[in-house]
Amino acid sequence: MNKTNFLKISFTLLFVTLFSSGLTAGTLGLDSKKEKAKEELSADGPYVLYQPDGKTRIITVDTKGVISDSTYIRLPENFRLHVTDHKGKYAFDVKLHPIARPEWKYAQPQKVFVMSDPHGRLDCVISLLQGNKVIDKNYNWSFGKNHLVIIGDVFDRGKDVPQIFWLFYKLEEEARQAGGELSFLLGNHEPLVLANDLRYTKEKYKLLAQKLNMDYPRLFGPDSELGRWLGTRNTMQVIGKHLYVHAGLGKAFYEHNLDIPTVNREMSAALFMNKKERNALSPLTAFLYGNKGPIWYRGLVRKDEKYAPLSGDTLNLILKKYDVERIIVGHTIFKDISSFYNGRVIGVNVDNKKNREKKRGRGIIIRKNKIYVAGDKGIMKKQLPLSYNQITDK
Repeated sequence: MNKTNFLKISFTLLFVTLFSSGLTAGTLGLDSKKEKAKEELSADGPYVLYQPDGKTRIITVDTKGVISDSTYIRLPENFRLHVTDHKGKYAFDVKLHPIARPEWKYAQPQKVFVMSDPHGRLDCVISLLQGNKVIDKNYNWSFGKNHLVIIGDVFDRGKDVPQIFWLFYKLEEEARQAGGELSFLLGNHEPLVLANDLRYTKEKYKLLAQKLNMDYPRLFGPDSELGRWLGTRNTMQVIGKHLYVHAGLGKAFYEHNLDIPTVNREMSAALFMNKKERNALSPLTAFLYGNKGPIWYRGLVRKDEKYAPLSGDTLNLILKKYDVERIIVGHTIFKDISSFYNGRVIGVNVDNKKNREKKRGRGIIIRKNKIYVAGDKGIMKKQLPLSYNQITDK
């Protein structure tokens, strides 16, 4: 074979090889781009982890997806964490403060603002709290001696999970200094994630954990600052004549004859365990974390037989036992703020993003014994009991 023919054949083989490889590489390249877009890191954290040797590890991700992982022998005096949402739009600083379990019972202040299930959407949280003058333009507490209640579920679905926790952590201390209170109650998604059940968790968090070579729940473990804070949150709480709980209380719960401090203590004891460990800890723990427990039970707001709906008579027994007039819950999503049992139960969980866009209710304000629906621009209307056919469940 002469040199010219050899070059022609070699060129042809090379072209075919490159063309074939190009198709394959192009396909893989597109898949890789899709995968990369799906798993891209965005601003995240900070995560504060306390090491066995006494050092403090702080992990953050900036708006470009770059991870910063620093370890301090001792944190500087007046040390502050810088927090931004995943796009870098909302920014505030947080000073670490002593952590203690809130009281399980409080007197009714002049105003209580109640919201639920923020699910990682910091923009929705800030819009609602600013619109109702709970925080100011710099994200500082401006609610005086009043009380802010969040009925669980910061984890999952959104891209600003730790940022929302840090905002509530910060506001809790600012509220106390002003003579007010902030109460964040455990929802069902807090134990889900801490048990490494990540079925609703955004890929960015799984990717971060993978890059750090750890399980994601470790970033919120009992040896972290946010984990210590979560480990002291209540599951049930009374303010004035209102009882707050994430999902609801049913007949099975009533028959256990539990006082609220016991519920809060038992839930916290198993918070960082997996499902198998919780079930093995005690029959009570298994019940509290089960479908008829306070963070999962839907029978106060759903009539379907599978949810074991509560009778009005048993509801009255529950209200009497805890010396309250009303139970306020989140968990089950409705089109707008909804009431049941002639106003003795109120559901405040809505699709926060959709309701913000459509200017529908997203929380309630309680003034003495009057309850008002609140949106992103403040009070919308007085809350009146709604019949079931007025409720649109999602």
